[in-house]
Amino acid sequence: MKLVTYDDGKVGRVDGEEIVRLDTPSMRDYFARGGADDTAERSSLTDATLRAPIVPKKFFHTAGNFREHEEESKNVAWSHEIAPWIVFFQNVDAIVGPDEPVVYPEHLTEELDYELELAVIIGKDGKWFGPEDAMDYVAGYVIFNDITARDIQRREMRSGVFSFCKAIDTFCPLGPWIVTPDEIPDPHDLKMELRVNGDIRQSSYSGNMSVTIPEIISHYSALGYSAGDVLSTGTVSGVAGFSEDAASLYLKPGDVMDAEIERIGVLRNPVVSWQEAHGEPAPPRVRW
Repeated sequence: MKLVTYDDGKVGRVDGEEIVRLDTPSMRDYFARGGADDTAERSSLTDATLRAPIVPKKFFHTAGNFREHEEESKNVAWSHEIAPWIVFFQNVDAIVGPDEPVVYPEHLTEELDYELELAVIIGKDGKWFGPEDAMDYVAGYVIFNDITARDIQRREMRSGVFSFCKAIDTFCPLGPWIVTPDEIPDPHDLKMELRVNGDIRQSSYSGNMSVTIPEIISHYSALGYSAGDVLSTGTVSGVAGFSEDAASLYLKPGDVMDAEIERIGVLRNPVVSWQEAHGEPAPPRVRW
């Protein structure tokens, strides 16, 4: 089943070329209640405006799970090791949905990058459980494009921590919908590909994680989950910032990103300038 948030915040399930509205006020409520009944309202999927499928209470941002990403960082002598078991919380106010623009904040960064990730939807409250129980907490999967300002990230990492570089407004595209586990029998066997203007930048498989999704979910369960929380699983190789010609690959206004994961779909987002998004020039340049 594909679950969507659409138009003015309605929640529904995709049924062929239509959306069947569900009797729930939000996607978080849907998971907290353990589901919802259909209503009589149906809409054309083509005519609907899809929104970010969920805005969680907590967005667990994990990294370092694909060691291929660590290996590619050595190509450019990246400033810090991409260690296993990195975690921090994403800014949920930065979430945008399919086809919504990522705004290039040129007063903050000159090195805007993409990171394709598979994210997991947590379906119920839980804390302190092992990998053998972890999949009982999985309610679905969604595509996450972890937009990152690399120049800010390098500056932040001098202190050993980073989050601002990934938490700026619109830096958290999520979508296009949540796919329930019955449609993804093995989340470790999914092709992953990110394209910019049709050119393949990232191409890998979810099975290239050095740990498993149950291990990731269990590892961070000590922090406590709520129904509807989102947990990312890290990016694959192919990011612009770890290329030998990074300057030519960083995102710029006018670019269009297609983040695709097998069995889930395609999350498309354009990049626009601050001027186009806000109707006024960017604020004065911030130096890091």
